Amino acid sequence: MPGMNVKKGDTVKVIAGKDKGKQGEIIRSVPKKGRVVVEKVNIVKKAVRPTQSNPQGGITSMEAPLDVSNVMLVCPSCKSATRVGHRFKEDGSKVRVCKKCGKDID
Repeated sequence: MPGMNVKKGDTVKVIAGKDKGKQGEIIRSVPKKGRVVVEKVNIVKKAVRPTQSNPQGGITSMEAPLDVSNVMLVCPSCKSATRVGHRFKEDGSKVRVCKKCGKDID
């Protein structure tokens, strides 16, 4: 699987699925499976066993992972969903670039 163009802390927009159009920040990424968990998106109900920290147990709502192909990075400078390019800086480090406005993301 090729590398992911988004990482933890990025703001993304959902472009496919039941939550299409919603925006949120990436809480967790799973690069080996190509999935990301976005806050307040793809909420599912889950049955939880009683534990010491949660003695009641019951049904809770939590965010489920989305496939990385269903989200698109929101550029911090132009505030629109955009594709991601890459370029090398003078010092040799790789940086992500917005394909719409051309500014660096990192």
